[in-house]
Amino acid sequence: MSETMLIKQDAVEPFLKNGYLLACQQTRQGIYIDPGEEASLLLPKVQEYNIELMAIVNTHAHIDHISGIGLVKKQWDVPIYLHPDDEPLYENLSTQAQRFGLDYPPAPPLDHQLQEGQDLRVGNLTLKVYHTPGHSPGSVCLEVENHVFCGDVIFAGSIGRTDLWGGSYEILMESIHKKVVPLGEEKILHPGHGPDTTIGHELKTNPFLAG
Repeated sequence: MSETMLIKQDAVEPFLKNGYLLACQQTRQGIYIDPGEEASLLLPKVQEYNIELMAIVNTHAHIDHISGIGLVKKQWDVPIYLHPDDEPLYENLSTQAQRFGLDYPPAPPLDHQLQEGQDLRVGNLTLKVYHTPGHSPGSVCLEVENHVFCGDVIFAGSIGRTDLWGGSYEILMESIHKKVVPLGEEKILHPGHGPDTTIGHELKTNPFLAG
C-alpha cells in the first residue's frame, strides 16, 4: 500500500461496513478504525502483520461502526476514541441494535474525545481529525498523508444518509465542501461502505457534488 503505512480492510454482512487496520510500516504501531462485524476477520491480521495495536478510533457511532469494539477491546485493552457529539449514540448501542432486531451488549466505556484539528500519532504517522457532522453529529474524517478515512460522510458516487438521529443534509454538504473537498483532489478516500475513491473523482462523477 505504501512505504510508510499499511492499510487492511474488510467488510461482512449484515451491514457490509468497512473496518480498517492502519499501521506505521516502520514502528508497526497501529489503530483499528470503526470495528464492526468484520473484527473477527481483521483481528488475526494484527498478529499476521506484527502490528502493536495502540487505539480504537471511531469515525462515528452508528451501530455498524461500533458493534465490534467489545471484541477488539477484549483482545487488545487499548483506548477508545470518539467525538463527544456522538456519545449519545455510542452509549445506546443496545437500543440501536434492537431497531434492527439484533442483540448487542453495551459498548465498552470511552477513553478519549476526538476534536477538530486534533493530531493523533500512530508510530511515525500523524492523523489529523476533521469534525464533519451531517451524517451524525459527531462524525469525523481522519487524514493521514494522501489518505482520508471518511466514515459515512461521502462514498463513491454518493453521500451519507441524513435521515437518522442528528442527521442534516445541509450540514453534511457543508462538511463535505468546507472540510473534505479542500483536502485536495488527489486524496484517496476510504469510506465506511463501498470501494475506495478520490476526491477528484467524486467532484467529477458524484451526483451530489458534480457540477
